[in-house]
Amino acid sequence: MDGRDLVRSMKTVGSVGVAQGLRTVQAAWRSRRADAAGLPSRGAERARVPGPMREVEPGPGGGVVRFGRSELRILVAVNGAVFWGWDGAGPEPSYALAGRCPEPDPRAVLEPDKDGGWRVVAERATVAVSRHGAVEVRTPGGVVLRRELPPRWWEPVGGGPARWTQRSEVAADARFFGLGGRSAGPRLRNGTYRLWNTGPGLPFAAAEDAASVTMPVQLVVADAGTHLVFHDSTWDGTVALREGEEGAGSGHDRPGRSVLRMDGGPLRCWVTVGTPARVLLTWASLTGAPALPPAWALGHQHARWGCGDEQDLRRAVAGHQERDLPLDAVHLGLGHADAERVFTVDEERFPKLPVLAEELRREGVRLVSAVEPAVAVAPGNAVYDGGTRGDMFVRDATGAVVRGVGRPGEVVFPDFTHAGVREWWGGLHEERLGRGFSGVWHDLDAPTSFAAFGEPTLPRSARHAVEGRGGDHREAHNVYALCMARAGYEGLRALTPDERPFVLSRSGWAGLQRYGGAWSGDAAMDWPGLRASLAQVLGLGLCGVPYAGPDVGGSGGSPSPELYLRWLQLAAYLPLFRTSAGSRAAGRREPWEFGDEVLEHARVALVERRRLLPYFVTLAHLARRTGAPYVRPLWWQAPEDRALRDCEDAFLLGDCLLVAPVLGAGTDRRAVRLPRGRWYDVATERAYEGPAQVLVDAPRARIPVFARAGAVVPVRGEDGAPELEVWAPARGRTGGGLVVPDAGDGWVEPEIERYVSRWEGRRVVVEREGEDGLSEPSWPVRVRGLAEPAAQM
Repeated sequence: MDGRDLVRSMKTVGSVGVAQGLRTVQAAWRSRRADAAGLPSRGAERARVPGPMREVEPGPGGGVVRFGRSELRILVAVNGAVFWGWDGAGPEPSYALAGRCPEPDPRAVLEPDKDGGWRVVAERATVAVSRHGAVEVRTPGGVVLRRELPPRWWEPVGGGPARWTQRSEVAADARFFGLGGRSAGPRLRNGTYRLWNTGPGLPFAAAEDAASVTMPVQLVVADAGTHLVFHDSTWDGTVALREGEEGAGSGHDRPGRSVLRMDGGPLRCWVTVGTPARVLLTWASLTGAPALPPAWALGHQHARWGCGDEQDLRRAVAGHQERDLPLDAVHLGLGHADAERVFTVDEERFPKLPVLAEELRREGVRLVSAVEPAVAVAPGNAVYDGGTRGDMFVRDATGAVVRGVGRPGEVVFPDFTHAGVREWWGGLHEERLGRGFSGVWHDLDAPTSFAAFGEPTLPRSARHAVEGRGGDHREAHNVYALCMARAGYEGLRALTPDERPFVLSRSGWAGLQRYGGAWSGDAAMDWPGLRASLAQVLGLGLCGVPYAGPDVGGSGGSPSPELYLRWLQLAAYLPLFRTSAGSRAAGRREPWEFGDEVLEHARVALVERRRLLPYFVTLAHLARRTGAPYVRPLWWQAPEDRALRDCEDAFLLGDCLLVAPVLGAGTDRRAVRLPRGRWYDVATERAYEGPAQVLVDAPRARIPVFARAGAVVPVRGEDGAPELEVWAPARGRTGGGLVVPDAGDGWVEPEIERYVSRWEGRRVVVEREGEDGLSEPSWPVRVRGLAEPAAQM
């Protein structure tokens, strides 16, 4: 436990009560004692740099460059991604990669470069290595996108993992994004960002940079091009970023800088270069296609944190139905389970849950069960006894099972970095499915060095299997939740092979998208918390996790009616749309609890989300096939537009819609930055020409949403049947869109339908593209947006 952890633990004492808080601090000190005994002292260290270049050995896709005190392996893969690793590090094994490393590109060769260096020339990038170990990533035209200075290691004299630092430079105009779901994003300004998944604690706001899903993934956008860099180490570390400055007429630019400091792990790196869409496509080919959520998971979901019982659940569902509020799923928080038995529902409060679940399913409402990794130390309980017999739990440096403080009291933790443990844990989901649940929501899945709210804690010295290689919690912490998500996903898929699994995680790491999505955790119940939750969703999407969203209203008590409404209106356009009946300390927070005005406006947002469900289904299928996030920054299609790179208060939903949420109190008008092209206000159908900044109304009833001219958007018509909503293209131009029909919740891969829109005389014509040419659309068509462009600001 370091000073930061102690301060947070002290804050927790005041926030959750003295008894609970003292137990938190006691758990933290217990972890510290375990680490003092189980972790070796670093002692004296010696610094090392690569030294001068000695020899070069070309190989498939690149080769090996040997220096006086290290060696560098370079590989260009067939998908265009570039890998390099120091000290003999290769791409495998890696928790981030989906399967094996891609094959090397036979066209990429290691050849001499200027000044005695060497380079590998690939289709989309050139990688150059200097005589002393600096690595440059250049565009095909020779412009430097990134320069990695020679790394430096600090190695304990007595042996042990080496710390290392990698300093990098980017263009003066570059902007940093990524590093997981950062509440301080999406653009990452000057500062230091920690790479250590945080567990639940005090609610976070935008300035606090809380992140339950961290990953060393930077997406860097500059005039010269976009690139993604991933340093593949799961250890604790920090990234210090400083944006560059362009010379004001002097011609002397100060480059942007990144300093990555890691406490251990291999120094290895992947880089992808190209347009944002190309970069994310290549990243998905490395780390895995995003899991396709069930169609119901793209609708409105409602979380119930409190304990409650079957009658409370019935009242919540009936409340939505009686008020004509669409509802597709209800999440039951950890309180619905027996505190001593992880995979057992409390039968006293939910005696007929399977019957109720079946009734709700017939009404179109699914149930999702919260699951935590902590297992109560309760001899006689099947999960605890089975895990003990099978040696499934994490042990400490002495070989004893680690016991921590958790929600049910004294707990132990499965070691999800062991394949056998994941298989055992996945099989336990049979009980949840038997109770009628359709998916799982992982909470408290990032054991930390302190235990806020009495939640699980693992010391850094705890031992893990790490897929048979062996290691401790310093290496396993950041991937613990990733491995738990894998266990849940594979277990559900094996138990219900005809249905797509639904797994939602609080925490995770690179590759989390293979198994499901992420929710943003405990956002502060204020306007900065609202802004932070949007930043997290954007950041996760740029790191390859497209399905994400916050809890409407944040964490804590009851938000103001205005804050709740604006949060709900934003969330209606995010991939995971989940309202919440409050946090652990809050009461009921359904829309009708905030008055008739909020209820009416909330109904409009909920109905609009249901109307757009076919569009969200399309975005989900496209994300799986291309890696493109549903929610994208405004610069997605024009990264060279600097004004868009600095815009953080609006986003694109797919290619067709632009959403400008209200992120401050008392706002009834707001300025919106529009990318190039014609855009229609979907409420008024007025047309605006971009690039421009426009001032539009943002009444309490709605937030500004714009449609791109020519867009073809699949929606639900008034009769519930699918139809195409087409926004008229500008005269003399064409438009279009992609549509993926909903094929149910199984594994059928529906065909992508491609549509074009154009003017023919005085009417807009929509046609479907196919191998045999153009044909009539397979869905009804409704054309909107025939107004003339409005005046600009």
